[in-house]
Amino acid sequence: MAQPSDRFYTKEHEWVKIDGKNAIVGITDYAQSSLGDIVYVELPKPGAALERSKPIGVVESVKAVSDIYAPVAGTVTEINAAVEDDPAKVNGDPFGDGWLVKLSGVDAADTTGLLDAAAYEELVKSL
Repeated sequence: MAQPSDRFYTKEHEWVKIDGKNAIVGITDYAQSSLGDIVYVELPKPGAALERSKPIGVVESVKAVSDIYAPVAGTVTEINAAVEDDPAKVNGDPFGDGWLVKLSGVDAADTTGLLDAAAYEELVKSL
């Protein structure tokens, strides 16, 4: 699956789509594919202040448990409750219906060090 070019990526396989001071965070297609069937997702509570590069939750699959890291700092405004109820949504559409959290108070300059779609694609090819 091609990486959407309207977002940034981490080396830990999270993505962030920034819109002004707001953002949406999820895990990449590569991450969900590597994990296999996702059976459980633990997300932060709305109102939680997230620090860049710090764990914000957990994704559990039939193969492994993996931490989710914040690609940018911000305050959680919404979690994707549908993913908590049906974690397979992350496998089915990681860049769409499988998003994890929405943030406010995001600083667009906080993307320094994140990868664009082309750089992330190169990273995935090297794995």
